[in-house]
Amino acid sequence: MKAYKAIIIGSGQSGTPLSRKLAAAGWKTALIERRWLGGTCVNDGCTPTKAMISSAKMAYQAGRSSDYGIETAGYTVNMPAVIARKEKIVLHSRTGIEKGIKETPNLDLYEGSAAFTGEKRLLVTLKDGRTEELGAGYIFINTGTRTSIPPIKDLDKIPYFTATSLLEYKEIPEHLIIIGGGPIGLEFGQMYKRFGSRVTILEQGDRFLSREDEDIAGAMFGILSEEGIDIRIKARADRVGQEERKIALTATIDGKEQRITGSHLLLAAGRTPNTEELNLEATGVETDDKGYISVNKRLETNIPGIFAMGDVKGGPAFTHISYNDYVVLSDDILNNGYSSAGNRMVPYCIFTDPELGRIGLTEAEARKQGLSVKVARLPMEHVARGIETGETKGLMKAVVDADSRKILGAAILGSEGGEIMSVLQMAMLGGVTGDVISKMILAHPTFAESLNNLFSQLE
Repeated sequence: MKAYKAIIIGSGQSGTPLSRKLAAAGWKTALIERRWLGGTCVNDGCTPTKAMISSAKMAYQAGRSSDYGIETAGYTVNMPAVIARKEKIVLHSRTGIEKGIKETPNLDLYEGSAAFTGEKRLLVTLKDGRTEELGAGYIFINTGTRTSIPPIKDLDKIPYFTATSLLEYKEIPEHLIIIGGGPIGLEFGQMYKRFGSRVTILEQGDRFLSREDEDIAGAMFGILSEEGIDIRIKARADRVGQEERKIALTATIDGKEQRITGSHLLLAAGRTPNTEELNLEATGVETDDKGYISVNKRLETNIPGIFAMGDVKGGPAFTHISYNDYVVLSDDILNNGYSSAGNRMVPYCIFTDPELGRIGLTEAEARKQGLSVKVARLPMEHVARGIETGETKGLMKAVVDADSRKILGAAILGSEGGEIMSVLQMAMLGGVTGDVISKMILAHPTFAESLNNLFSQLE
């Protein structure tokens, strides 16, 4: 057995920087990756999808160029070129990660799959078929998640896509049916609508974007519907079949059985943790009923010295949370910082166009907690920068404590929504009140400048 001080399983957004940080601190460290370096974000998630969303936006802008006084003879979507551009961006990121890992002293990279054989012992099956047995005092699990396959009758008898496999498809679906109306479903839906597909999205929940306030969710629903995306709520997919090279899906929609026919099917209804192959029973690490690894606020499992990071531990499934897990662990372990992953302020974005940036409490959550609040809203059509750039869809919304005037939460559905939200996140961390922001001098004309007008409504 090869002995290490630390072993990291998975090279995602916490595993990779933690492996390099520990190795740089003099720890003999092993990093195990069964697929591609960089994890989901770089290879299947943020990097490739946002690259392709950018291509889709370019198509959308080309189609409305006459609104800006620019006449064109039309445009063509070259899907192989879109995929090639995406692949180039992904490969650039992946090779940069690989270079950094291989140039780090004290860090050994194992390309293969890992499974526990004892409490802190692992058997690694390498890609060439050889095996290595490793052990360490500290083990960090960063194996992420994959697309959940819903229990739809006869699904195993037809071809379908996941958000991973569709990224490799070099054709434009004639009619893409998407099961799942969360961020992945909405981003892919709008992207392929702009590439030229007809798109139908089925959301099983009683509400569209149920985590958002109804005014924000309603505005997003209107924006996507205006682009021609057919969104069905209270829609449960029951069974599928194939008829004349078409996908025939039967669903219960708002209590009534309906039949939808399309050319392609995308599954985007949740994620499943990658824990089955780890043989966690051999080490005693506990999981919840869905297979997510249970951790405390220090990200440690029930077995001392074994930690979990990123999506595999459950909770908010965002790249920035995974990276912050690395920050918490490296500070705690190397600097005796006693850092905690509890009570973190968690921002997130849905990268539709316009995008939705969210931080803190919604109005509904604040009122449910019995807080006394004031709410400010500003339509993007009243934002000078939005008018000038032709980006007037959406609205800004902030929830403020009525007494302290501190910002409790915000939702920015609009162009650069994530960037504007981040400004408010910093204000919340710094205790800057809405009253202060309403009187600040902000550069004109910027989207952020409209925060003056947003918070002026609270006077």
